[in-house]
Amino acid sequence: MQPALPPGSSCPGPEWPEQERAERLARGAALKWASGIFYRPEQLARLGQYRRREVQRTCSLEARIKSVVQSYLEGVKTGVCQLGQALETLQGAREALGQTHGLFQVMAEAAQTLEPLREQFAQHRQLQALSQLLPRLRAVPAAVVHTQTLIDAHQLLEAYVSLRELEQLQEETWASLGGLELPVFEGLGPLAEALGQAVETAVGAAGQLAREDPTLLVAAVRVAEVEASRTTSLEQAPRDWRQRCLRALEKGLEQVHFGTPLLPEPGALAGWLEALQVALPAELATAEALIAPCCPPHYKVVQLWAHTLHSGLRRCLQQFLEGPELGATDAFTLLHWALHVYPGPEMMGSLELGPEADVSQLDPLLTLENIEQLEATFVSKVQASVVQWLQKALEGEIAEWGQEQEPDTDPSGFYYSPMPAIVLQILEENIRVASLVSESLQRRVHGMALSELETFLRSFIDALIRFSRDHLRREAMVPHYVSYLLAALNHQSALSSSVSVLQPDGVASGALTAVRAALDELQRRICRLVLEALLVELQPPFATLPSRRWLSSPEMLEDVCERTKRFCRNFRRVRNPAFQVLLAEAERTVVLQYLCALMQGRLVCRGADERNLAAERLQHDAAQLRDLFLQLGLEESVQCAPVLLTLRKLLNLRDPTMLGLEVASLRQQFPDVSEDHVSALLDLRGDVSQEQRLAALSSLQDGSQPSPPAGRRALFSLVPAPTPAPSNCIFSGICV
Repeated sequence: MQPALPPGSSCPGPEWPEQERAERLARGAALKWASGIFYRPEQLARLGQYRRREVQRTCSLEARIKSVVQSYLEGVKTGVCQLGQALETLQGAREALGQTHGLFQVMAEAAQTLEPLREQFAQHRQLQALSQLLPRLRAVPAAVVHTQTLIDAHQLLEAYVSLRELEQLQEETWASLGGLELPVFEGLGPLAEALGQAVETAVGAAGQLAREDPTLLVAAVRVAEVEASRTTSLEQAPRDWRQRCLRALEKGLEQVHFGTPLLPEPGALAGWLEALQVALPAELATAEALIAPCCPPHYKVVQLWAHTLHSGLRRCLQQFLEGPELGATDAFTLLHWALHVYPGPEMMGSLELGPEADVSQLDPLLTLENIEQLEATFVSKVQASVVQWLQKALEGEIAEWGQEQEPDTDPSGFYYSPMPAIVLQILEENIRVASLVSESLQRRVHGMALSELETFLRSFIDALIRFSRDHLRREAMVPHYVSYLLAALNHQSALSSSVSVLQPDGVASGALTAVRAALDELQRRICRLVLEALLVELQPPFATLPSRRWLSSPEMLEDVCERTKRFCRNFRRVRNPAFQVLLAEAERTVVLQYLCALMQGRLVCRGADERNLAAERLQHDAAQLRDLFLQLGLEESVQCAPVLLTLRKLLNLRDPTMLGLEVASLRQQFPDVSEDHVSALLDLRGDVSQEQRLAALSSLQDGSQPSPPAGRRALFSLVPAPTPAPSNCIFSGICV
């Protein structure tokens, strides 16, 4: 069912699609509502009631809509009336503006007719002002000349007053003539510049004027200060004479002390620095006593003086360091002066300088790069000199080795040479001098000194080796060959005992490790050369030992002892501890040669009597060697001769079946003994069968390798083991 439209309503036309859609939605909603309300038959009885209610509601809505539309139409009508009134007002204003524009055009045409009159009026005013200023303008050229005369006469205040009067007249003329510049004032610009230059020149010579004519200095400063507070109506750049004065003070001060012609030549640096050491404090004292009272407090003359002198000196030194490389003396002088003298109490650290100097804000005189450069230069130059000095000292020492007289001795009878003292003095002096500058330079020189000392010791070792080689090859026979070797050992002792003087405080002790290693190598090398000479001396008697004659006569070992005693008689000219070391090595060398002779198999005992004689000979030889070296001064506790007593037990054993125990005891005392050594000793007995030999040698394999007794050095490992003879078969019947 389609609900009937209320009376007076009309279906919207196609020009209102939104209204048509809204009406469709309303009809649908109403239909849905009606179908829900009147779904049950009992509700149809109330249909009339619902219809009346909806008719009343529709009438109410239509009344409200009519009221709104009526109100809207009345507002539109009022707006249309107001727009009409505004249009009439705008038309009246437009007509009034047109009339006003016409009046303005008429007035502009009238004003153009008055322009010549205005120009004549302005010219009349200028002529009137010019006629009033004409007497003063006529005096301008004379005033300019007079002002220049005052400037030339250094009457700066009077000249400035005259210049200001001329400039004031120029300003009045400029204002009166409407900005017109007159040619009569063209000379004021050069005149003002001349006065500014005069003020700048006077202030630049402040040091001299403060002593000779402080009035002129005060006048120049007052002119600059008054000019700084001046204002002008002319379109001119400000004359900042105050800044010109400050720059003149700095430039004049730098030119006096650090002008380019005053740069020192290489080698003249010390004198130049000494002159600055006198001149700079005097200049600061002059600034504080004479120049500061002549200037305003805000000039901070003392601070300006200190900073200008410092900057000039810093710049001058930079230029100086960019020149040719300095020598060692100049580099040291500059470093010491810049790091100690300049900031010290004699100069910038003086207590006489007040806080107004403000020297704590000054930059370091030398940059870190400058210090690095100077230190490297100093170390390289000193190193070259040290190399030359050490080479000369070594050459002088080598030249003495070929002399036909023994080395010199000191009052105590020890061999002596000034070479160690010279070497250490050279190095220690350079380290001490470097410590006067800085710790970094001291460390550099210390490292260089130790490096060169190590190189010197290596060169000394090489020279000793060449010296020994030439002597042994008979190329250069030296009468006192061993004596000079012993003297060299004294040199090593002197260097070893005194090398600690090269160790500055605060430097790690490990820095001397390489040098001490080179000294130990030098000692070992000298001892080896001495012992090689001893071996040459002992070779003839040991060539026939042992022998049958040795069993029955002590003469052969007496010859060894006599040769050893004669060879070692000059050992007492060696200082301790090198004396004990050398004597111990000599005793050890003799014992080793004795053991080598025993191992050669030159003697085989033919029976028990010869074995007893050999055992007694070993005991007698051990005692004889002990007494010999005790007489020479070697302590018994460090002697190696007791090894012969151990071998004596091996020879004196009557029961060969017990040899294993003696061999085990020998191995316990001397772990470096080998089977070949034991076999050679068993061959010396002459009564050991193959089975007994194997049993004795098997004791060397039993148990772990024993540790050597404390304080005992290896012996048998240095004794060449004899080559075992090929096994024979004299006991085999088949071979027979």
